[in-house]
Amino acid sequence: MKKIGIVICNYNKEDAVLDCIQSVLESKFQDFDLYVVDNGSTDMSVKRIKETYPGRLVLIENQENLGGSGGFNTGLREVYKKGYPYVMCVDNDALLDENAIGNLYKFLETHPEAGMAGAKVYHMGNPDYVQQFGQEIDFKYFCTEALYFNEYEDGSMPEFIYTDSVAACSLMVKRCVIDKIGLMPEENFLYWDDTEWCYLCNRAGYKVASVGNAKVLHAMGAKNEVHNTFPTYYAWRNWIVFFIKYVKEEELGRMAETFLGSVFQVAYEGLHSGNKNHARTVMLAYDDAIHGIMGKAGENRIFSLDFNKEPLLHLFNGKEKIYLEENYYFSTANWLKNFAACNGFNITWTEQPQENVPVISICENIFELEDLSCTKIYIDIHRCIFETEDDALDIINYNYSKRSFIFAHKPVFLECARKLREKLQA
Repeated sequence: MKKIGIVICNYNKEDAVLDCIQSVLESKFQDFDLYVVDNGSTDMSVKRIKETYPGRLVLIENQENLGGSGGFNTGLREVYKKGYPYVMCVDNDALLDENAIGNLYKFLETHPEAGMAGAKVYHMGNPDYVQQFGQEIDFKYFCTEALYFNEYEDGSMPEFIYTDSVAACSLMVKRCVIDKIGLMPEENFLYWDDTEWCYLCNRAGYKVASVGNAKVLHAMGAKNEVHNTFPTYYAWRNWIVFFIKYVKEEELGRMAETFLGSVFQVAYEGLHSGNKNHARTVMLAYDDAIHGIMGKAGENRIFSLDFNKEPLLHLFNGKEKIYLEENYYFSTANWLKNFAACNGFNITWTEQPQENVPVISICENIFELEDLSCTKIYIDIHRCIFETEDDALDIINYNYSKRSFIFAHKPVFLECARKLREKLQA
């Protein structure tokens, strides 16, 4: 019997999964068996894995996509059944350093207080910068924070840290922990499953570690909307359900106001910008969350992207020069410049304000602006624009509309949340 059963979950990433498998097999520590779960891929993943690695791994083929948690659990059940003292999850878009597996194993062997250990995660495209070195769950603001996010690796970070959770892209777990808390929360389907699993590990009395000398490169970006609102639905629904389940009773009211404020923000932005499908998905995810509807998204929950270009086209129309106040929102500034170029606008971006040159100022949220003079144009990080008097009316009405929304929905939210908590505790 080998020491570790490693599970890679793959869905439609035939090139990435082959690289991932190769990185695992090239590990200096070889006391493991490798299981690859293909989650109903429609590309050539299965064929290429069989052709490239015959006899070097166990390939399990799901007939449908069971989500990240369902896919991992398919392999974890097999690994657990066979009795490995350690199990490990690896994302198909991760590349493990040759010492990662061995160093995670060594850490857990020498730290009896730890039940889970995750690698230090670096950006695939910029490996000198950290993507995540542990994650904290913030019950004050009902969110999570990736520690050391985007920080340069200068060798000064701790050797390891104990934290609330680590990413499942490279996560090793002691068998005794699974004995107590079970496998990943499969009802999540996608997202928040690893966060909740780690949270349950901590609650069971075991610590969760992020280990600095276990290194992995990870692609990231999966939660961004590329083709449709698929990632948005699961990220929002599971986020809300997590805090409904685990927040203290006396914090339910404040939590309700926080989530309702966030839901309102998305809905108001969609109405203002005309990008309505994102808002529709968030509203439906919120409704499913408070009613405890989990698993794979039902019908009419995922929509195509309906990005409304007209306000931005109008923004650049007839302008030859623009002074752009970036205000440290560099990614939004770069996106804005690329949008103008890709849509045929030959804009000269001046480095200083000039007379008769319009000013576009980037901000975090146009609806929190105090400047309603219309002397400059504002665009926020969610691509909402404040240019006209009608836009100003939306800003003026924002706070009252938000208070009204929260006032109307809070009783329903709390009633549903309490019923869901009672059902889960039964």
